Amino acid sequence: MLAAYVNRLGSPEEIRHGELPPPRPRSNEVLVNVCATTVNPVDTFVRSGQYPTTLSFPFVIGRDLVGVVAEAGADASGFAPGDWVWCNSLGHDGRQGAAAEQAVVAADRLYHLPEGVAPTAAVAVVHPAATAWLALFRHGCFRRGETVLVAGAAGNVGSALVVLAAEAGARVLATAARCDLAYTRGLGAAEAFDYADPRLTEHLRSRCPRGIDVHLDTSGRNDLGTAVELLAPRGRIVLLAGARTHPVLPAGALYTKDGSIRGFVISRATTAELGEVAGALNRLLPTGRLRARRTQTLPLPAAAEAHRRMEAGELHGKRLILDIAGATAP
Repeated sequence: MLAAYVNRLGSPEEIRHGELPPPRPRSNEVLVNVCATTVNPVDTFVRSGQYPTTLSFPFVIGRDLVGVVAEAGADASGFAPGDWVWCNSLGHDGRQGAAAEQAVVAADRLYHLPEGVAPTAAVAVVHPAATAWLALFRHGCFRRGETVLVAGAAGNVGSALVVLAAEAGARVLATAARCDLAYTRGLGAAEAFDYADPRLTEHLRSRCPRGIDVHLDTSGRNDLGTAVELLAPRGRIVLLAGARTHPVLPAGALYTKDGSIRGFVISRATTAELGEVAGALNRLLPTGRLRARRTQTLPLPAAAEAHRRMEAGELHGKRLILDIAGATAP
């Protein structure tokens, strides 16, 4: 089979495109003919070694896939050849990745694609939307009626957070670049603020005199001083970006508010958590509310280019889809 893979960790130049032996499913696995995959920031972290994890070489890159079942193992109940499926947890912890013509997926990490949902539309959002769902509900412990602040609300995870929080009954405040404020309001934000406004903290304080219940920073700035200042009693801060940041924590103000801070990466989500997320996403995907703002499709041999563009910060909310076998509608 053709695949995008690396023989050692390093820069995007380590990515190769060529033939590898096709995988074979074990009894609890499903062999999938992959139609499309995507490129996520975590893919570059794994490829470079910034995020250490168990892997074997040659290592097929990629986290997400949409495709068609080719063969199901004896214990992989619920799947049959011809089923359209998706997965968002390959390429980590010993699992080979998705950027190949075929991939094996454990049955408890594979989900059916809802009828009528375009494969490219699904594969573009299943990773950022799952990240958003876990950050908001599992780690942010959101409760209906609370005030949620999404920093970096125009990005892939940020925009999914706005949609999910608004759908769940939150009062959503968003920060983004000035040119993106109308977009975030269109997603469901009650109010949107320019993150570069020198009076941003003042504006947020005036709009939320009782404080922010759930503070989610997808921008990677992790300004804990401001976050704790704006936090409501028993508020929660969830950190899910900015791996190289070293913020100062105002511990006294945090504990006197009964506040909490949680760090979160989707790579450590359990299969039970991912399954719960998949159910929620499969209910929302047919509505069209969860969708990528912009997409661009590249051929699989352009995987190295895609990683370079991701690391150079050139995408600005655009999702790169790597077409492998033609992701036509189911």
